[in-house]
Amino acid sequence: MRKTLAFAFVAGVLSLAAEPVWAHHAFAAEFDSSKPIRLKGTVTKMEWINPHAWIHIDVEGEDGKVSPWMIEAAAPNSLLRRGFTKNSLLIGTEIVVEGYQAKDEAKRANGSIITFTDGRKLFIGSSAGDPGAAPRKDK
Repeated sequence: MRKTLAFAFVAGVLSLAAEPVWAHHAFAAEFDSSKPIRLKGTVTKMEWINPHAWIHIDVEGEDGKVSPWMIEAAAPNSLLRRGFTKNSLLIGTEIVVEGYQAKDEAKRANGSIITFTDGRKLFIGSSAGDPGAAPRKDK
């Protein structure tokens, strides 16, 4: 009986530990590598969270209407190794983001490269996508 309870306890703990792995998604499950996108916008918020950092930007469309977009970036630890810190993107910073649009056409993208107004570029991606694909025109 004691061995059965110990086994059940260990199995329960292991199943709880595995939950974050199940919750993590693959690029192909959420984003479409055949839909490269290029967005020019202003940073409104930076979420420095695991498993991915999120960059929120306001993008002005051709009609002049501003739409909020969420850009998924790599994990904070990966970004830190590339020299990207919590203070690299301040609210109000204008950037161009190249990446891949969400499959459901939501205003969400998996970011690959950020270009700052001074021309600096930073790889923020965590997924392969198709790095050779040409981004489509600004949204």
